[in-house]
Amino acid sequence: MLGYYPVRVLPSKTAILPVNPNFLPRSEDEREMCSRTVYCTNIDKKVSQAEVKKFFESACGEVTRLRLLGDHVHSTRIAFVEFAMAESAIIALNCSGMVLGTQPIRVSPSKTPVRPRVTRPSNI
Repeated sequence: MLGYYPVRVLPSKTAILPVNPNFLPRSEDEREMCSRTVYCTNIDKKVSQAEVKKFFESACGEVTRLRLLGDHVHSTRIAFVEFAMAESAIIALNCSGMVLGTQPIRVSPSKTPVRPRVTRPSNI
């Protein structure tokens, strides 16, 4: 019982895995980047990177970096969205439940910064 209400506790259907320490912020700059970044899940596979950017820019403010990830195993995709201002990331947290494509998205604070892609030298 919690107050006057019975509470039922069930095992989670998903594993909660800790974040790989290699992805955590390594500097004060990266910690600041995290404050401007959100983690978005349940993104419709048919939605493009440009559509995700347009959705968040129209609702929250300027997006400076976006990483849209997915594979052939999962039915939806995820994105890390970095904004120009931390206030925009706070506004984005209120977008949870909004429909993007055909799916209601979930938005959470990001624990990791969106690092620029490292271009690997080609073996010529």
